[in-house]
Amino acid sequence: MSLKCGIVGLPNVGKSTLFNCVSSGKAQSANFPFCTIEPNLGSTNVPDKRLEVLSDICKPQRTIPATVDIVDIAGLVKGASRGEGLGNQFLANIRETDAILHVLRCFDDGNVVHVDGSVDPVRDKEVVDTELQIKDLETVEARLAKAQKAAKAGDKDAKKLTDLLLRYKAALEQGKSCRSVKLLNDEEESIAHDLFLLTSKPVMYVCNVDDASAVNGNAYVDAVREAVKDENAEILIISARTESEIAEMEDYEDRQMFLQEMGLEESGVVRLIQGAYHLLGLQTFFTAGSDECRAWTIHKGDKAPKAAGVIHSDFEKGFIRAEVIKYEDFVNYKTESAVRAAGKMGVEGKEYVVQDGDIMHFLFNV
Repeated sequence: MSLKCGIVGLPNVGKSTLFNCVSSGKAQSANFPFCTIEPNLGSTNVPDKRLEVLSDICKPQRTIPATVDIVDIAGLVKGASRGEGLGNQFLANIRETDAILHVLRCFDDGNVVHVDGSVDPVRDKEVVDTELQIKDLETVEARLAKAQKAAKAGDKDAKKLTDLLLRYKAALEQGKSCRSVKLLNDEEESIAHDLFLLTSKPVMYVCNVDDASAVNGNAYVDAVREAVKDENAEILIISARTESEIAEMEDYEDRQMFLQEMGLEESGVVRLIQGAYHLLGLQTFFTAGSDECRAWTIHKGDKAPKAAGVIHSDFEKGFIRAEVIKYEDFVNYKTESAVRAAGKMGVEGKEYVVQDGDIMHFLFNV
């Protein structure tokens, strides 16, 4: 499932450092603006303790986690919508992603250059938001003129598109992002998706803090929280420098001891990857046996045939039914036969909506 989260922000806020921590790719990281020019793409495993538990029970020959794609995109500056800096390239790269991880600098350090000369994460956020909103307004106005013409001619679909575009236009003109516009039904969600607007993408604000603020944040983070309180967005606090040090440790126990000393239960990278996975609207089902334990990625709300198709297209085409074991039941009874004997195995048809953590076996005939 080729869905991507884009790491964006102003130049030199820690994007590439975080990318190096979370990704199998290695982006250049340095103390000068526009260090990243071409987008870097990396695929990283999604940490999931449930898969570890299943693997301990089944003792499989191989264990395969879910993955998520992360893209490190060049930094943006004021005027990007008019082509300033690497503006046009930046905007095109964002358009190709499915969700945004917006990194904000929330730490003071005179040795690290800030493109605007001072630290102000709310201002930085507004710079990026404004450039994306300007580009979206151009797109909306161009589409609106055509839609209104078709709507006047009696096109019902054009009328629905016009209604949504007018709401987007009003929001953008007020300095709000398209994600702030409430979609009324599934049909509008489908229309919105096909517009590929930059500010309609789900976003997580990643507050890059100093080591001392990695647990509780700081005044900069508080300011960001206040600024985004009316947005449909998430906030994550992380210290890129700390995560970089953790990433260099090869021994698991050393990493855990370091986290404990920092007062952290788990690394920020783990939370970032998991956050990116959920930001994309994804969830996991498992297959578990002596040959393989594997986490499979689907969209939230997908039905059983769709999940079967993730394994192989023939499974979806010839879907008959799915045998479903809840994760807690498998952990409790340890084997499929014991679960079946206890009457805990469900038999589900084509309309079954797969739940996060389901352990599934598909029956099909092609």
